[in-house]
Amino acid sequence: MAPQPLRRLAAIIMACGLLLLPAACGLRPPAEWPAGYSESGLASYYARQLHGKPTASGEPYDPQAFTGAHRTLPFGTRVEVLRPGTGRAVTIRINDRGPFVKGRIIDLSYAAARQLGMLREGVVKVQVRVVD
Repeated sequence: MAPQPLRRLAAIIMACGLLLLPAACGLRPPAEWPAGYSESGLASYYARQLHGKPTASGEPYDPQAFTGAHRTLPFGTRVEVLRPGTGRAVTIRINDRGPFVKGRIIDLSYAAARQLGMLREGVVKVQVRVVD
């Protein structure tokens, strides 16, 4: 096991790398995110075991809150996530970064995933629309 200072340094380097990942991957947010901006892709959700772990915004993950992760939308942005073909939708607040899996556009809290009826599948097609 590495000494404490080396583990701390490794954690800092990894955190910096995660902060630079969106830019390195060519992910650039639009100049402004107008209400009504939308995109389609795949959604996944966070495990309940992450309860209490800090999100990129600094707030702890709460599986019962209606929150999610997006690569570039500003923290606090409210988005509607619609699951086409089912009529199910949920409004969430962005408080984290991710997902960093190709093809996925949003990670949802457990509560939001439950409302969309995606717990069994794990990954489903969605449409995401900025509402404010």
